[in-house]
Amino acid sequence: MTFKRIFLVVLDSVGIGEAPDADKFNDIGADTLGHIAEYQNGLKMPNLGKLGLSNIREIKGIEKSAQPSAYYTKMEEASNGKDTMTGHWEIMGLHIETPFRTFERFPDELIQDLETRTGRKIIGNKPASGTEIIKELGQEHMETGSLIVYTSADSVLQIAAHEEIVAIDELYNICEIARELTLDEKYMIGRVIARPFIGEPGAFERTANRQDYALKPFGRTVMNELKDNGLDVIALGKITDIYDGEGVTETIRTKDNDDGMQKFIDSMDKDFHGLNFLNLVDFDAKYGHRRDPGGYANALEKFDQRLPEMLEKITETDLLIITADHGNDPTHHGTDHTREYVPLLVYYQEAIGKELPVRKTFADIGATIADNFKVKLPEHGTSFLTDITNKGETQ
Repeated sequence: MTFKRIFLVVLDSVGIGEAPDADKFNDIGADTLGHIAEYQNGLKMPNLGKLGLSNIREIKGIEKSAQPSAYYTKMEEASNGKDTMTGHWEIMGLHIETPFRTFERFPDELIQDLETRTGRKIIGNKPASGTEIIKELGQEHMETGSLIVYTSADSVLQIAAHEEIVAIDELYNICEIARELTLDEKYMIGRVIARPFIGEPGAFERTANRQDYALKPFGRTVMNELKDNGLDVIALGKITDIYDGEGVTETIRTKDNDDGMQKFIDSMDKDFHGLNFLNLVDFDAKYGHRRDPGGYANALEKFDQRLPEMLEKITETDLLIITADHGNDPTHHGTDHTREYVPLLVYYQEAIGKELPVRKTFADIGATIADNFKVKLPEHGTSFLTDITNKGETQ
């Protein structure tokens, strides 16, 4: 059998234990789900439990299902990296050899070049929460016109500016300059992000005029193949930004996990043929990087509470895939992502849930999607379509 609609949900950073090569990334002992469950004295996620989450490996508080309703396993990342873009690009069939770089502090040469090209001084240049750094440096920025540059322990360079001090068009131009400068292989920064804000000191507020300047994927992805063959690719959350719009037919922006879930559930009422792809970023951005296991636990439990709404809208011609793109253990050292296995749960109405072999690359998802829609298979990844449809016949 084949499916008319495939729904792919990436729980950003929800790792499920250290990867075999975690030592190469200084991540021995990392375990995002396991450590959060221990911190919380058990996670209340019965719906993911029914699908088979604790059957992948037992997680405190989540009952192991005697008869899981989804196929389940874990996936190992094959690419050289542990960031959002590497993980997502691999999911869609690519293999990244040269990792994107993360910086605690951007090199002086880059900062000086950016100052020279833009005519504005740079302040900040450190990892920080976006809301905290504008609280800290917003007044100085308004007084001097200097640009606030920061990162977030991911491969990003973010530039914040008050809309009344630096006009939106100028900020976007500045970010285009930064994007040009960071294309150099010695930087290998995945995204430059414009972060405009408004308000007065003590009451600053980021606006909706954020704009991302991402690298384009280093090759054609499964999304390109779907789009070029007349199929739909609906991108929710930051999916469009991660792929720089490549292979996307419709973009739906989201504010946070709650908004993302609601818009995703609403989009399930659409009559489309192809892929509906959601990223839920709060796990990573709000709780993983900020090393907040309690907040992370609450966000996971909220997702689980809304999962039944999603499952109720799965029709007999739909496939649902739930996974992650890397780990971000909020109990681990530093503020960086962690090199971990990620869970894989695959559900459809007539599924006979059972364990799948451990996947050696995230690209198996992309290969399965391509296989289902009969488009060109990616160079990397092995389809598990036959494994989940029993006889593997087409209809």
